[in-house]
Amino acid sequence: MDPVRNPYAPGAGQRPPELAGRDRELQQFEVVLERVARGRPERSMVVTGLRGVGKTVLLNTFKSMAMQRLWGTGKIEARPDQSIRRPVAAALHMAIRELAPRHRAPERIEEFLGVLKAFAMRDPAAAKGTSHWSPGIEVPASRGRADSGDLEIDLTELFVDAAGVATDLAVGIALFIDEMQDVQPADVSALCAACHELSQTGGPLIVVGAGLPHLPSVLSASKSYSERLFRYARIDKLDREAADLALILPAREEEVEFTQDALDALYEAADGYPYFVQAYGKVAWDLAPRTPITLEDVKVSAPEAEEELAVGFFGSRYERATPAERDYMHAMAQIGDEPVPTAEVADALGRKPSSLSPARDSLIKKGLIYSAERGLIAFTVPHFGKFLRAQPV
Repeated sequence: MDPVRNPYAPGAGQRPPELAGRDRELQQFEVVLERVARGRPERSMVVTGLRGVGKTVLLNTFKSMAMQRLWGTGKIEARPDQSIRRPVAAALHMAIRELAPRHRAPERIEEFLGVLKAFAMRDPAAAKGTSHWSPGIEVPASRGRADSGDLEIDLTELFVDAAGVATDLAVGIALFIDEMQDVQPADVSALCAACHELSQTGGPLIVVGAGLPHLPSVLSASKSYSERLFRYARIDKLDREAADLALILPAREEEVEFTQDALDALYEAADGYPYFVQAYGKVAWDLAPRTPITLEDVKVSAPEAEEELAVGFFGSRYERATPAERDYMHAMAQIGDEPVPTAEVADALGRKPSSLSPARDSLIKKGLIYSAERGLIAFTVPHFGKFLRAQPV
């Protein structure tokens, strides 16, 4: 089989050739866009799920849908060691640049850019009278708007002003935040407050976030009303029909078919997780001598696909953990694949739960595990327990 024609794309955030099994979420976002366009009140949206289920792909698809409606769009990836002030400023700058050529009043754009510059430069961590960073905005920074140094006040004022520019053009602005669970707690509070203000005023600016399964609890811990502030969409592995379509339709475009027993074996190996579907499909294509791709081809290719996953998908994450953190994860894996009680992990290691808190908290910050609910923890990566059980302790 010609590897150049291989349609499968097992990359981080890479859109697969067939975005199967996500029709419900796409329809939900279509409704959000249409309601905002008609001036009707609508909640911002949050997509959650394990790693490898396609959250970033879905976020990028939402962004494309907004751009097709001529919305202003900007995207950031949250980092636990960084305030969102500057990334949000850069993202909104990009969104306004998309809208500016269509605006009939250049002074309105310049007025907003002055506010945006003041917001971006108001870094409480900087020495008094200085700024470590200045955005590439030619207009002078305005005074008295979005520059108080209190992120909750500043972000609310910035969002309201950005929404005003979008209202002039009868369109919307969408700010996309990937890895949203990594937004710092104080910043989460500010973000929720700003979204709350917009929901009350009906401003056409929405925040669309993507993050790990515990993101809703992160948001609700910040503001109690966040449960009503966002429309939540939990995505998971694909059902059998969708997983088969993700393999069959791209191959059919290249005049390649799969036998039914090959599809059975691929579904069993990938367990329906979109990243794994692409990974196993790609290697099966590369190693199959001809069409149709058969069960024997899958058997031959599966070990190579598993080796690639062990190095790139699982191994790269495992290497980030310290020895103490690896011990903690090995103990979790031995207990089982479902969310496990922290008390059982402590028992397995012969330690007091309190003495393991640093390792657990560090693993959560590194995005390797998450707190499924009080007293329970789980891996953020599908099949990570299986991978660990195959590793030497």
